[in-house]
Amino acid sequence: MTPRLTLPEPEAMNEAQRSLRDRILGSGTGSMVGPQRANIHSPELAEAWWQLGDMLRLRTVIPKPLLELAIIVAGRRWNSQLEFHFHGAAAIKAGIDPAVVEAIRIGAPPVFQDDAEREVYEYARQIQVNGAPDDASHAAITARWGERGVVELTAMIGFYTMVCIALNAHRIPLPDGVEPPFPADPGFSTMPPAA
Repeated sequence: MTPRLTLPEPEAMNEAQRSLRDRILGSGTGSMVGPQRANIHSPELAEAWWQLGDMLRLRTVIPKPLLELAIIVAGRRWNSQLEFHFHGAAAIKAGIDPAVVEAIRIGAPPVFQDDAEREVYEYARQIQVNGAPDDASHAAITARWGERGVVELTAMIGFYTMVCIALNAHRIPLPDGVEPPFPADPGFSTMPPAA
């Protein structure tokens, strides 16, 4: 896949871009792998993107495994190769059953042993498919994580939807030698309910 815009190397960046890149990489929490490779063309956008992403990944009441689960639902829904490549592995590392990740990857109904995982999957899936969760799904997340949790999870889903769209729009490539997790140009994925 050929990127649709230049993905500048450090030596080709202007001072504002290089300074931001150095701060992101020096933070220990940021990277220049995904959409930030494109966002660096607008340092102000890249800065805000980084700050919001860090907040959502590191300072929410939702545990990391559940955040990664919501992220891969977005990655699959938008068929974002790069997103699913990195976050599928991160979900497994965080404790999500590899069989669940594989089911989501191939578009099969995932089978959950954990109610919190099932609730997050359904909440994220309904937002991706319908634009909003139903009352029962919203109530389940709110009951488990409180109003702060449901707001943060919703923001995480929206943020990673934006990430997927940026990756796809600009055709940010997978790392060299990495096989795409999905068929080339599969269209939009339907997301089956959990089994």
